[in-house]
Amino acid sequence: MKTIWNYFSLTEKILWSLSVLVITVAFFIFDGKGYLYLITSLIGVTFLIFCAKGNPIGQALTVIFSMLYSFISFFYAYYGEMITYLGMTAPASVMSLVSWMRHPFKGKKSEVCIRKTTESDIIQMVIFSAVVTFIFYFILKFFNTANLIVSTFSITTSFMAVFLSFKRSAYYPLAYAANDLVLIVMWSLAALSDTSCISVLVCFIVFFVNDLYCFINWKRMHKRQAESI
Repeated sequence: MKTIWNYFSLTEKILWSLSVLVITVAFFIFDGKGYLYLITSLIGVTFLIFCAKGNPIGQALTVIFSMLYSFISFFYAYYGEMITYLGMTAPASVMSLVSWMRHPFKGKKSEVCIRKTTESDIIQMVIFSAVVTFIFYFILKFFNTANLIVSTFSITTSFMAVFLSFKRSAYYPLAYAANDLVLIVMWSLAALSDTSCISVLVCFIVFFVNDLYCFINWKRMHKRQAESI
């Protein structure tokens, strides 16, 4: 445990600790019963701090988080979230895990080799995202998904995030941050009728902060890696 704790920088230790504290306090104030929410949220901030280091463990934890979050989304009729995380994010995280493990930086298994984002990557992302969004809009509409437009946009940002993650792009955390903003809106709407959802809302606010840090750290790592080649 001491070795794992020393693996993180002081900033990362503080960020993770504060994230856990805020999520836990919010849970006991606004919910206090659905412990699955709390467990899922804590797994979430943990996979984010590992991903911020470019560590494949983060992708492995993302798979677990995706399955648990899918169950929570189903309970609140957010079928878009359920389908996205169970049918797209979880499988894509497995693919990203394989990609990250196959491309360690200088043989260092705890740090992925960050790849420069090309113009071709952006074009592919835009085209595939448009297709996925178009298809899933009608699927979600068929299932009478709550807050259809917001749920559909969540799929768009989620797909961009997993696509860039698989590509090992330093910009993938920005896509996840955009998805966090969509989810903040989504769970804010849910919280209007169920105050227990506030704990989930707080979770994604914390995720947003963590994803911004992840982006900053990945840009820093990318620069360091480029200079050492």
